[in-house]
Parts: sequence; C-alpha cells; structure tokens
Amino acid sequence: MKIIIFIIKVFAISLIISQISHAQKNNYYEKGIAFFNKKEFDKSKLFFEKDIVFNPKNEKSYLYLAKISKKSELDDTQEINLNNVLIIDPKNDEAIYLLTLLKIKQFDYNGAKELIDKFDLFCNLFCSKKDEIKNKLKKISPENAQN
Repeated sequence: MKIIIFIIKVFAISLIISQISHAQKNNYYEKGIAFFNKKEFDKSKLFFEKDIVFNPKNEKSYLYLAKISKKSELDDTQEINLNNVLIIDPKNDEAIYLLTLLKIKQFDYNGAKELIDKFDLFCNLFCSKKDEIKNKLKKISPENAQN
C-alpha cells in the first residue's frame, strides 16, 4: 500500500515539474507578441492559439487574436475573440472599445449603445476614446437613419 502511494506521489510531482518545464520552454504568448510586432500575423496567430491551449484563461492572447482578425476583416472571428476576453475579464476596456467599434461597423445600434454604457463604467486605458465611439454611434443612430 505504501509503495502505491509513493508511486502516485512521484508520478504527480514529475507531472507538475514537466508542466512547469514545458510552460517555461514554450512561452507561446511572448513569441506571439514578437511576431505581432513584426507584423507577421499568421505566425503570431499560431502562437497565440498555442498559448490558449496551455493557458485558456489568458485574455491577452484572445485580445491579440481579435486584433489579428480585425486586420484581416474577419468580423465573426474578431467578435468571438473579443467576447472571450470579456468572459474572462468583463472590465477589459480595450476589448469593450474594439467590440463597440465592431458593433458600429455592423450598424448594431443597440449593441453599441449597451457597450458604450459599459465602457463608461469601466474605462481605464481607453477613456480618451469615449468621445470617438460616441460620435460614431451618433452616425448610426435611429434618429439619423430617418433623416
């Protein structure tokens, strides 16, 4: 019985050490950032996706995937990734800002208005963008559509 417990403990410790070692060797997020900054978006996307496999709660990887999708004009993918960011961190003002811009692009007045109200509550780094998105929202408002 003691041998079985000892084997289980050794197995658990070796598993933990291998996972830590693997995470240190494969810092996919950092590699993704490096390629993103070089504007090598296909390579960058691959590393962010790998990071999510090992760190499914890394909102930053989802945010960068959304930025890559925006550059590629893949609105559905961008929206999915931004929603994933907001599931992990509902107060991420950059994700709220980018999703608001996407809703405005899609002429989703109610969705954009709801996000702007949320943005007002949580803006931190992107507060300076508040007037920009409010002005863009006015352009698609139902009142302007009737004129």
